[in-house]
Amino acid sequence: MNKVLARWNSLDSATAAREALPCCGSQAWALALASKRPFTDVASVTEASAAAWFALPKEAWQEAFDSHPRIGQKHAQSTATDESLRWSAQEQRTALSTEEAAKLALEEANRCYEQKFGRIFIVCASGKTSGEILAILEARMQNDAATELREAAEQQHQITQLRLQRWLESN
Repeated sequence: MNKVLARWNSLDSATAAREALPCCGSQAWALALASKRPFTDVASVTEASAAAWFALPKEAWQEAFDSHPRIGQKHAQSTATDESLRWSAQEQRTALSTEEAAKLALEEANRCYEQKFGRIFIVCASGKTSGEILAILEARMQNDAATELREAAEQQHQITQLRLQRWLESN
């Protein structure tokens, strides 16, 4: 069994939820995942994570969204763990290594998105350039509110799965 997973299985529920929290940013998700322990392998954790995430109410999704910095920024909208912020910086590394004009276009598009949908733009940025992210953001601006909420939730799910893998492989 994975060493991180074995140790995590042995923790009390509150501590286990606190350790998983940086992977998602939603307290409800972290508590739900911790309550499903013990897990025997990484695949069962990621499967339980998905089930827990998609069963949450919109408010818990919003809490996770708020734990992210805007694309191109380093600080979250609300409380985020240090580990979550480090992971965000790693995930956005490709997007942040571009010229100033692209960064400015992304900032403006972020503002337009926030005005339309009332929350920050969530995308699984890992490996994407600022141009790719900008194109995704512009395409998603065409969504209605319900469609965009589902898309943001799917993107958060993808981010969470990547972070779970990273966390569980860190020993």
